[in-house]
Amino acid sequence: MSEFLLEVGTEEIPDWMIPGALADFERRFRDALAKCGLGAGVSTTTEATARRLALFAAGLPAGQADRQEILTGPPRRAAFDAGGNPTKAGEGFARKAGVAVADLQVDEKGKLFVARTVKGRSTADILAQVLPQVILSISFPRNMYWLGKNGPRFIRPIRRLTCLLDGEVVPFAVAGVAAGNTTFGHRRLGSERIAVSGAADYRLKLAANRVILSAAERRNKILSEAEKLLPPGRKIRGNPKLLATLTYLTECPTAILGGFDASYLTLPDEVLETVMLVHQKYFAVEDRSGKLANAFVAVANLDGDPGGEIRRGNERVLRARFNDARFFWDFDRKQRLCDRVQSLKAVTFQADLGSYFDKTERNRAAVRELAEALRFDAAQLRAADRAAELAKCDLTTEMVGEFPELQGQIGGLYAADQGEAQDVADAVYDHYLPVGSGGGLPRSEVGKVVSLADKLTTLGGMFALGMIPTGSRDPLALRRAAYGVIRIVVEGGTALSLDRLVGIAAAGGNAGKLREFFVERLRYWLREVGGFAYDEVAAVLAASDAAPLDAAARAKAVAAVRPTPDFEPLAVSFKRIRNILEQAGGERKYAGRALDRELLEAGAEADLHAAFGDVLGKIQQLGETARYEEALREIAALRPAVDRFFDDVLVMAEDRAVRENRLTFLARLLTGLSSIADFSEIVSA
Repeated sequence: MSEFLLEVGTEEIPDWMIPGALADFERRFRDALAKCGLGAGVSTTTEATARRLALFAAGLPAGQADRQEILTGPPRRAAFDAGGNPTKAGEGFARKAGVAVADLQVDEKGKLFVARTVKGRSTADILAQVLPQVILSISFPRNMYWLGKNGPRFIRPIRRLTCLLDGEVVPFAVAGVAAGNTTFGHRRLGSERIAVSGAADYRLKLAANRVILSAAERRNKILSEAEKLLPPGRKIRGNPKLLATLTYLTECPTAILGGFDASYLTLPDEVLETVMLVHQKYFAVEDRSGKLANAFVAVANLDGDPGGEIRRGNERVLRARFNDARFFWDFDRKQRLCDRVQSLKAVTFQADLGSYFDKTERNRAAVRELAEALRFDAAQLRAADRAAELAKCDLTTEMVGEFPELQGQIGGLYAADQGEAQDVADAVYDHYLPVGSGGGLPRSEVGKVVSLADKLTTLGGMFALGMIPTGSRDPLALRRAAYGVIRIVVEGGTALSLDRLVGIAAAGGNAGKLREFFVERLRYWLREVGGFAYDEVAAVLAASDAAPLDAAARAKAVAAVRPTPDFEPLAVSFKRIRNILEQAGGERKYAGRALDRELLEAGAEADLHAAFGDVLGKIQQLGETARYEEALREIAALRPAVDRFFDDVLVMAEDRAVRENRLTFLARLLTGLSSIADFSEIVSA
């Protein structure tokens, strides 16, 4: 079995794109092997730095296995004349098959055929053919041309290809760059041309040229060095995103401890951390109590800082940035947030939707509707309205102009500093939350309402204009806004219906599309966050998608009851009922009809009707208090009666009145027992 190495050497790839690109690189390589019959038993791994994507494979066969091939030709009567001499058709088939006419055979249907062995191609030949497409197909959020408009596209220009199969170069080229047996070291500390003989040699020589190929090793090096640099009782503030960025920005990371004047600690932590993390990519440092310390950890793409020059340079830059932040903090606080409201008229939100002042007024109106729906008391309503009035005012501050990442947060800090009520300040601080799939929610009910209002008016305004996300196009991150609404409603325990949310959003003629948009975000949450199976989600939403919080509760109940013995067999029976009704004209045709109890047959049919009546009353009572798991167990207990019905009763009876009555009964059964979940959507094992 063979060993394989492929390195795609490029100019610097954006750090955040690398993990996804590596996964796609490995998938496309494995798919290419599988299509060529080379994938069985092959193991693959990938590594990367900003300047290289590397793939390793072990267990590759020497080549494809030989295979037997049957070529079928024309009928014998067309291939030979009456005298047994080959015709042009016969001679042509022999040439195509690469055999003499005498070697042609005739099958039982009277057609010519040739059985031959097709020799498998070598792995090296196959790789040389497929690798250019594998490389150029690696998926990135965006690509670039670098050899002209009709040239190949890749995230960054490809500068070198290293490709070895058992130490031998696999000959191919991409964008005029031919594969070879050389790689390159660290940009400043390593050699520009390094000959390698295989995967192990490749790793060793990169390490000797100051390239730590393993992302895990680079990550651990950053953390361990930072820990050693810090005095007892201090540690870096965890920031997985920054750690991932620094891991893929560097090839030879070195942690450097720096400090700053303690007087800067009078600034809010949010300001100091934003400057350090976002603008300088430094780790903040905290003491035992979790309080920010006047120190930072920077990471250099070098093997050390013996003279302290890098440290002093970082400290100098940070000091200047902190001075700017202190100036903005002091300057902005000279004007109260409430005095900035009118200034929002000069800040455009969206060309057709007006200014941020207009946006604020829409938010306040939405807050009032939400507060009414959630039965806020007068104090909560005043706090939510005040927070909505002030929430966008920090857009006019110098701090947000310089550090836009602080919008919302800095407004909340200014509000608290200027004596606004704490629930108002917290709601302003939190009103952009949640900002991602895993971020926190607003801390208070007031904050949730202000956040919902902001997101709903954005969604409603954009949908009303017809600016609806399609494919990769998403103006103003509307998918994220809608998902934020779903998260606040479901995770925050906010009992609001989709119809109420859509009504508050005011999407005009596209209200229906906005509702569908919310349902898709709800479906995503149930699958990806709730962890429910796709058929469980389908069953719950088919029953009702009106209230997201209620849908989540019903999905939880379905998942809990599903493992019980009667659940899935009953689901099969429900699917049978639905199929019968569809063939007879549909559930709606019969669900509204009156049931004639006199036509119910004694025995299985009458017994099921009686059991159904008992269960229906129980599940309605349990449903009123959201005791869905108990209700589902009551429904599942009907299985024996349903089984007896189908064993003993002919639904499509010859007597039309009896048949129609039974169809009406089944429609009522299906409708009455599908309020929690549509059992017919459940896929049986």
